[in-house]
Amino acid sequence: MKNTSASGRTSPVLGARALNRATLDRQLLLRRSSDLSVKDAVTHLVGLQAQNVKPPYYALAARLADFDPAELSALLDARELVRIVTLRSTIHLHTAADARSLRPLVQSARDGELAGFRKGLVGVDLVELADIARAAVEAEPRTMKQLREVLLVRWPDADPQSLAVAARCLLPLVQVTPRGLWRRSGQVALTTVGQWVGDDDGSVGASGAVSRGDSGGASGVASLDGSGGDSGVASLDGSAGVSRVRSLDDAVLRYLAAFGPASVKDMQTWARLTRLRVVFERLRPRLRTFRDENGVELFDLPDAPRPDPDTPAPPRFLPEYDNLLLSHADRTRVVPADYKGRTWKGNVSYCVFLLDGFLAGVWRLAEDVKSGAAVLTIEPFGRRPGQAQREELVREAEWMLTRVAETSSSYDIRFGSVVDG
Repeated sequence: MKNTSASGRTSPVLGARALNRATLDRQLLLRRSSDLSVKDAVTHLVGLQAQNVKPPYYALAARLADFDPAELSALLDARELVRIVTLRSTIHLHTAADARSLRPLVQSARDGELAGFRKGLVGVDLVELADIARAAVEAEPRTMKQLREVLLVRWPDADPQSLAVAARCLLPLVQVTPRGLWRRSGQVALTTVGQWVGDDDGSVGASGAVSRGDSGGASGVASLDGSGGDSGVASLDGSAGVSRVRSLDDAVLRYLAAFGPASVKDMQTWARLTRLRVVFERLRPRLRTFRDENGVELFDLPDAPRPDPDTPAPPRFLPEYDNLLLSHADRTRVVPADYKGRTWKGNVSYCVFLLDGFLAGVWRLAEDVKSGAAVLTIEPFGRRPGQAQREELVREAEWMLTRVAETSSSYDIRFGSVVDG
């Protein structure tokens, strides 16, 4: 099927199953990769959601054939991978190189978050705040509580939470180990990415420094088309000009490689950025275009895999907040309309599983350290899976347990209730 574009050219139409299979392939979910290392997979996926400690481990267990949690943990300990706030203003696991390059690109989203705390920052010089916070966390990693206490010395009348949030928004802060390590994680303590992993030349320095700029307080944050801007807060040096344009172009191409085919709005949802249309237009000569069944224009890399819609998709168990489910404005390529909103309740989000490539239910792993028993409970949505699908789910669950419950001496897989109430 083809759809005529505004220019008169026809674009192939990709249905939900075609988009599903293409995205699963790029997400390493049609078949586990036996070629990519942990670090290479994190690079290809442009990071992994890491709001909690276990999700990156679950995410890679679903994607890599020879995954060993100890490998990921060792890379964190060696500072080759880091936990930092980037996409959608949430904690992600990135390579050190991506942490340095992606964090400045999403500064405008952090500016938007900071704007919501302005009432608690009356009379606070944000550039001075960033300088004090940087000195504190680079002297030694600090918890958010400790950071608040440092800043309250200078601004005792300001709102404590707003002070700490401002520091987190203005500085590229990483969560230092042992936070995130497998089986021995610790509390969240922060320092700057430059202090933790060094700058591009390998030196330890003020990566992502804030500056007052010529306007005495304007940020100088570039608009997402590479032009200058003014968000009214301190900005990250080096985020404007030619290097920023190249970084944005690279981000679009990498997003499509991991999540495409996709619309402009899809990528804006993934990164929580706006005004990306101009970037896609700049790249249009290098891309292929399609339409979805609603006529929305989709962009893709010319040689990216687009498997047959009938390609088999094995069951997969994914963590809560997996980027597969959060990186498109139109999520029907993975989430059936009837199941929208079913993966969380209140402030609790659940691990999910896929059947035939689409969201089909939630799961929970409970490990008893004393008894050495691990129980994986599967709760399907809608119609009960047939016998063949249940057997596939059990086999996949067994495989996952050998990776993420490796210290347990016995396993039990049950079909039951995961979502209370």
